[in-house]
Amino acid sequence: MSRRTDAEILDAYWSIEPQTLLERLASRAAGLDADEAETRLRKYGSNAVAENGQAAVLHLLLQQFASPLVIVLLIGAALSGIVGDWLDAAIILAIVAGSTILGFTQEYRASKAVHQLRQRLALRVRVLRDGRSVSVPARDLVPGDVVQLSAGNLVPADGMLLEAKDFLVAESGLTGESMPVEKQPGVVKAQATVAERTNCAFMGTSVRSGAATLLVVRTGAATLFGAIAARLEARPGETTFAAGVRQFGYLLVRITVVMVFFVLAVNEVLGRPVIESLLFAVALAVGISPELLPAIVSVTLARGARAMARQGVIVRRLEAIEDLGSIDVLCTDKTGTLTAGTMSLHAAVDGSGAASAEVFRLACVNARFETGIENPLDAAIVQAGETAGIDLSVYAKIDEIPYDFLRKRLTIVVEDRGAPGQHRIVSKGAFANILEICTRLRAGSEDIALTDEHRARLLDYFRTQGEEGYRVLGLAVRSVAAKPSYTRDDEAGMSFVGFLLFVDPPKADAAQAIRDLADRGIRVKLITGDNRYVAAHVGRIMGLDTAAMLTGEAIAQLRDEALWHLAPRTALFVEVDPQQKERIVRALQRVGHSVAFLGDGINDAPALHAADVGICVEGAVDVARESADVVLLQSDLGVLRRGVDDGRRTFANTLKYIGITTSANFGNMVSMAIATPLLPFLPLTATQILLNNFLSDLPSVTISTDAVDAENVARAQAWDIVEVRRFMIRFGLISTVFDLLTFYLLIAVFEADAPLFQTAWFVVSLLTELAVLLVLRTRRAAWRSRPSPLLLWTTAAVASVAMAIPFIAPLAGLFGMVSLPPALAGAAVLIVLGYVAATEAAKGWFFRERALASDASA
Repeated sequence: MSRRTDAEILDAYWSIEPQTLLERLASRAAGLDADEAETRLRKYGSNAVAENGQAAVLHLLLQQFASPLVIVLLIGAALSGIVGDWLDAAIILAIVAGSTILGFTQEYRASKAVHQLRQRLALRVRVLRDGRSVSVPARDLVPGDVVQLSAGNLVPADGMLLEAKDFLVAESGLTGESMPVEKQPGVVKAQATVAERTNCAFMGTSVRSGAATLLVVRTGAATLFGAIAARLEARPGETTFAAGVRQFGYLLVRITVVMVFFVLAVNEVLGRPVIESLLFAVALAVGISPELLPAIVSVTLARGARAMARQGVIVRRLEAIEDLGSIDVLCTDKTGTLTAGTMSLHAAVDGSGAASAEVFRLACVNARFETGIENPLDAAIVQAGETAGIDLSVYAKIDEIPYDFLRKRLTIVVEDRGAPGQHRIVSKGAFANILEICTRLRAGSEDIALTDEHRARLLDYFRTQGEEGYRVLGLAVRSVAAKPSYTRDDEAGMSFVGFLLFVDPPKADAAQAIRDLADRGIRVKLITGDNRYVAAHVGRIMGLDTAAMLTGEAIAQLRDEALWHLAPRTALFVEVDPQQKERIVRALQRVGHSVAFLGDGINDAPALHAADVGICVEGAVDVARESADVVLLQSDLGVLRRGVDDGRRTFANTLKYIGITTSANFGNMVSMAIATPLLPFLPLTATQILLNNFLSDLPSVTISTDAVDAENVARAQAWDIVEVRRFMIRFGLISTVFDLLTFYLLIAVFEADAPLFQTAWFVVSLLTELAVLLVLRTRRAAWRSRPSPLLLWTTAAVASVAMAIPFIAPLAGLFGMVSLPPALAGAAVLIVLGYVAATEAAKGWFFRERALASDASA
């Protein structure tokens, strides 16, 4: 909770001179002292829009009572109390309390586990403390801090710029402006709108290019982001799994409404007591509903998240686990996933391809003085320079024109101390983008005019080296008369001096990982900004179809409909620009694919957000990591493959609960609806129905631990409401057939009265629900697929309780039960065994029929 006042957060701070603002915040350009920052953190609170604490726990607890069925049960308990039936009221309340506490405990543990996983990914920022640049958690920022920002960072708080160079910020979430806007230090009028505050940067926006230092003025809930948090925290788009659960809920509501009104009408016609009939109808509604579904889903997902974390996969959005298991296309860049990601400088050569000390030295100058985006290419150059002992002390940095994804080059301006009054502009970047700013070519010790013939030779060398697998950059230079600052316009009339060749060897296990993904029905597509030659080289090694290639230039000429047709058939998308990555993802989705996108750069954020599952590596830039659903602790497709397997296991176990529980409950409820008008008494009392439902749910809580058959992991499983309905009706009606057989034996053979009938059917009903859990948890023959020990022993324990309750006098009396005669108990066991055999046979038929239908549709 924020404790700052309006005076402390400085209204209209954008209209105050930077030095004056520093003084008002009792800060300085070198930042705060660490002790002062700690004091302010205690005063202002953490830099978080919303705090989770006791309120969140209370909300989770109250959420357990938000179910309409639980509310109806509470009303029913109140009605029982009003008419003086305190025992039934107490039993209903006890069962409701047991179910809600069970659900709360499981969901609380799940949310706590997920919170601990997310803490591993907490955003960190570079801030000046005690005059030094240090990394601190973003939530520890306070007003008066001085933050260093560069391309790829998320802006962690609201503040004023003290310094900026080519600083472009994407702030569409606040202003609606789709294009990045340039920010510069200065002062604007107090009445300026958010879009007009060009001297400020705001929490939640992202840095697209350049660098800046930001004086933090507002943090946490006092930021603009915090002020509109209610809008920004609107529910995200519904996932496929969530939509399936919602449709399933609608199906249950329709069935429940029909059954409840039918039973109420029949009981009214038969003249049964209103309160008893109402409680029975409500219990019937509860019986058919998997009221622990939210808790089961949360527990299963949280367990899946913990299992994935042990494999090096951190889940930021729990629903992404099912989505990850459902993907059939993976779009990825090559660096660090298909290649080792350990870039090294192989050679620095002149325009003729000969090794050049001058090109090497100029490359070191460019990389050493660069302060924008940290990248492996510059790191490789700096490392090579240090190894070779390159001395750069004769150079003094004058200016920098940072890299961006449109120019695709980085320019450094230096002064050679031996040549006062002269500056050298050194540009490094993508070959085509360097060549386009050059008019001359360095040939030996002189510069000559760059002719079309020269350009053709340079292009041929570039293509040849790319086909051999080298990442190739161009290098250009120009000497100019000294001046105070430089802009992009100065990148012109330059001399092409040579090439830089980098090597990033393919991973030894990447090709196998791609084959493993293919075995799971997942096609890998390479999407890269690299040139077609090096991309094709890597693609061949990985076993991708290099003939199925689209360039960025070709994509730009395609209409959306044409891209929809070509994207699924393309294996390599090369030389693409940032906007085209998102377009490719959406094209694949448009034709029915479930798409994961793996990226780690600034320009990957839109595609990460658009994909069904956005995936990045732990070292990704802030904006990419915050856009991703899943974070890989290792840049390895093998880790991702294990994550897919875990996602599919989690999805399979969730579907097990839904299918098994609803089919068993549906069968029992249909049986009760049929029996109600035919019997002179209710087939079960309301409290017996609730107890049955509560006990049968206990093993279901452990279903998240269950083993999953290999064939369920081999292919993605999609949510299919029609299939769920068919499963529920078919296996539910098998249960109903055996229930009706039980009713016949109880009435015609054992001449059971109400207590004996209800007791016997309570036991049979509960045992069949437990037995079917072990039968329908697998598509294989039940004896050929071993359940998890926890699921097996929990099921056995509840079955023992079911058999024991009628023989424990206090419990039996409490729930209106009587002890079963030995003959009847034996008959009950035989009925359960017959039901198990029939369900096992029907299961084989059901899945064979499904497989035939699937083959026919394929």
